[in-house]
Amino acid sequence: MNAPVLNEDMRLMNGNHAVAWGVRLAVPDVAPLYPITPQTPILEKLIEFQSQGQFKAELLTPESEHSAMAGCIAASALGARVFTATSSQGLLLMHELLHYAAGARMPIVMFNVNRTPAAPWGFWPDQIDSLSQRDTGWVQLYTENPQDSLDTVIQAFRIAESAGLPVMVNHDAFYVSHSVEPVSLPSADLVQSYLPRQAREIKLDTTIGRSVGAPVDQVQWNRTRREMQIAMAGIADLTVQAGQDWAALTGRKSAPLEFYKTEGAEIVLVTMGSMTGTARDAVDRLRADGVKAGLLKLRLFRPLPLADLRAALARFGTALVLDRNYSPGTGGVLHQEIKAALFGMDDAPGLHGLLAGVGGVSVPVETLEALAREHLGAPTSPDPIWVE
Repeated sequence: MNAPVLNEDMRLMNGNHAVAWGVRLAVPDVAPLYPITPQTPILEKLIEFQSQGQFKAELLTPESEHSAMAGCIAASALGARVFTATSSQGLLLMHELLHYAAGARMPIVMFNVNRTPAAPWGFWPDQIDSLSQRDTGWVQLYTENPQDSLDTVIQAFRIAESAGLPVMVNHDAFYVSHSVEPVSLPSADLVQSYLPRQAREIKLDTTIGRSVGAPVDQVQWNRTRREMQIAMAGIADLTVQAGQDWAALTGRKSAPLEFYKTEGAEIVLVTMGSMTGTARDAVDRLRADGVKAGLLKLRLFRPLPLADLRAALARFGTALVLDRNYSPGTGGVLHQEIKAALFGMDDAPGLHGLLAGVGGVSVPVETLEALAREHLGAPTSPDPIWVE
């Protein structure tokens, strides 16, 4: 790939506006969106871009999130590059069609702003809305800050179109969606060199008489799931390559798993989303005080990068998994997934699931620092631990 000259523009913006900028630069053909707090600023910014003649996509505003996803599927089935965004109850309303989009192998990119689902009613950051969609067949990526969100939404189009699978990118409500930080905007030429249009094998085409989503027998339906598994098995490598090529153009690195000060670490904090920044500060404090702590940031949740996780966690004596979600009767979803991934390992770390930040509760640096000291060298805890 011949890289254009890096010509980036640094601006202050919140996470949702960073997403809208990433979408604008990715140049989708169709964008069906329905507003919902706290996703609405993504739609508002895209409308602003369109009113200024800077966003040429067909921007649809249907009557519900269910209809928005139906519009995404129809447009993608015709070969269009498609984007949508939602949050919480909106994502849950889409659930039926998320299965359809994945099963029909539509490379839709959706941005979800993680928010508490009802009841009771709330608007705060919690990842259970997207994590409860983990079996729909969508790739899931989680971002830490506005810059990460902009970069990842651009990479998501490349991953989706290469794999023939839909991709859901997620960031935390308010902690990222409405927080303002410096964001580096890449040039349109740079993004277009990174994100060329790819030929689509699966799409409606009158010249070949292909259908999408037609009734099939048991064997054929079974085969579609095997084909999805093959596609999912390649996602980690596609994510690695997408991150490496983006780093070559911008200098900003990303990967399915990202590490911070893990050299020689005896205890590692495992995070996903905005809590990563807090955990990074906690690691800095612990290291300064002589505690050999590190950080493992999980960026790709579906498919879970099992082999890499096992290899990474085998290096540490203790792992604290921080979950901003609660699956009733089970505990933290990420903790459960990692526990299953480590099953049978002789050199597995002492694993502890911390329900930290459920419902958007603030978890300060001091709390994470104290938890790390408390659990250093402790054997695995079977039950989730609530963090107040």
